Amino acid sequence: MSHEQPELLGFCAEAARQIRDECEMILGNSTISDNNEMEISGCGQPLVKLLKEQASQVSKILSSPQSSGPLNNGQLPSKTDLVLQRLDDIISIAYTKFYAYLYKDLPVCWRQLYTDASILRFCHLLSQTLPDETSAGPAEKLQLEESLLAELVKTLDLALILAGGGGRLRGRRWIQVALDLLQHSLPLAGNSPTALDDSGRPSKRPRLDDETIDGSTPFSKIEPFTPPVKQPITRVPAMSMESFQKHLSQALDTESGPAPIIMTGITDEWPARTTNPWNQPRYLLSQTLGGRRLIPFEFGRSYVDDGWGQKLITFGEFLQTYIDGPLAGDGTTAEVDGRQHIGYLAQHPLFTQLPALRKDIFIPDYCYTAPPPHPTDPEMDQPELDEPLLNAWFGPPGTITPLHTDPYHNLLVQIVGRKYVRLYSPRETARMQARGKENGIEMSNTSLLDVGVLEGWDQSTSHDDDAGSPGHVSAESMREAFANVPYKDCILEPGDTLYIPIGWWHYVRGLTVSFSVSFWWN
Repeated sequence: MSHEQPELLGFCAEAARQIRDECEMILGNSTISDNNEMEISGCGQPLVKLLKEQASQVSKILSSPQSSGPLNNGQLPSKTDLVLQRLDDIISIAYTKFYAYLYKDLPVCWRQLYTDASILRFCHLLSQTLPDETSAGPAEKLQLEESLLAELVKTLDLALILAGGGGRLRGRRWIQVALDLLQHSLPLAGNSPTALDDSGRPSKRPRLDDETIDGSTPFSKIEPFTPPVKQPITRVPAMSMESFQKHLSQALDTESGPAPIIMTGITDEWPARTTNPWNQPRYLLSQTLGGRRLIPFEFGRSYVDDGWGQKLITFGEFLQTYIDGPLAGDGTTAEVDGRQHIGYLAQHPLFTQLPALRKDIFIPDYCYTAPPPHPTDPEMDQPELDEPLLNAWFGPPGTITPLHTDPYHNLLVQIVGRKYVRLYSPRETARMQARGKENGIEMSNTSLLDVGVLEGWDQSTSHDDDAGSPGHVSAESMREAFANVPYKDCILEPGDTLYIPIGWWHYVRGLTVSFSVSFWWN
């Protein structure tokens, strides 16, 4: 890559020296135990030595970047690059350890090893130079730079998503700074991936047309289906802290706790709804390195359906395939591998990965009130959080979060689009037909009742509906029992904030392209 980013190269050189020096200190200090989980030494001296050797090589290359020659035959470094090979080996070894533990029990050393090796990989890739104009045409050079940029971003995003950016000295903070420097130092990084024109020459910059996902128009408001609201949730203007605390203290009854309520006007001044509009694809692309940032997404109707799964994808590809693509036609779902799929960025800590978007929203003051415990099951209460837990929910029409309950109080803030939400009181828990363990995963917070199927809005996709299948429950008897359970429901509009009390079962359905943020607190 061209050397027009001295600040980023210097930042990388310092990281490589740090990693080398830390490894040398560990190898030269016999008092540091191989079993110390809080240091990279816990991964064992052979791996520490291997990491040190690669850090030394990367440090040398970055100290004299002119010694790094053109990429081999216009390709990214791979089999012929021993440093890259060894770093990939270290990353692979660290990743295999992720499967040996529950993630919460994973020794920190493996997360740090994965992250430090990824940082070195990023630095090494950055040191590569592109072919000059005499050995490559404009199209080839641009295509190679785009491939290298995508690989740089992917390397650090995997360290964030899979390893949580482990490490106290570098880790997540180093990665965020590196990505910011990358975006500001490379002109290509701020745009969506550049296409070639009909002659094979690169266009000067991507064409932003109002009819494409890159354009300045907001997301589509196509709404293929609108469920009826029969038992509307109370809707009020934004409440004072004192009024909201009073609401929390006034239980509907001893088995339900406080009532759900919709508050309006809370987000009117948020940048996400004003100066930095999340309903504009162009803005979201600008905050994700032109759509190159990786995100984990779910595909399938809901997480309890057959065919459901998870993948990593670039943000731009997610927009093109699952948001813009389906809505360019009749609003049907995207086709992947010959099958129709809905894609959903669901319950993802997006703002930890993309702090630029975190600046566009504010934690509501209500999250610092003192809510009551679970009204019926003290075992559901969790240790008090230091800060609210934030999660993003972004997808096209038809996304579904099945009927379930959470161990925290929740403020669900609707920023873009519309969603249907149905809630059942904790006093109805016995009638929710909670699931048990499924394939070794505890699912008791999720109901067997499929609201969409039982209401006739959706067709069932589960083999459990087949007569004689394990766990089969008569669809007709389930429908009859379900019809008599009281509930509350609503359609959330942009700017609405729904308070979902702890213990309330809730079903959520995207009606249009929708972007929501949940704030869990206790």
